[in-house]
Amino acid sequence: MRVISQRELRNDNAEVMRAVEGGENFTVTRRGVPVARLIPVDDEPRARCLYPATMPPDFSSITRVPVDGSTAALLDDLRGDR
Repeated sequence: MRVISQRELRNDNAEVMRAVEGGENFTVTRRGVPVARLIPVDDEPRARCLYPATMPPDFSSITRVPVDGSTAALLDDLRGDR
């Protein structure tokens, strides 16, 4: 397992990620103290994404409701400030 500093991870992020994808493990240190481990996902089955990202819902089909008064007045009313 290779040891790298937080600064090295920040400066060489792409190179480190390619190495992790290739199966290499890293220990990240801050001021010489180990703070994290970077390991390929295959080595840690519970780290896999259970719910992959999806497209957000399309809200353009929702009909707008006209409202009388200003937003500030509505918020005051909801907060009970009136």
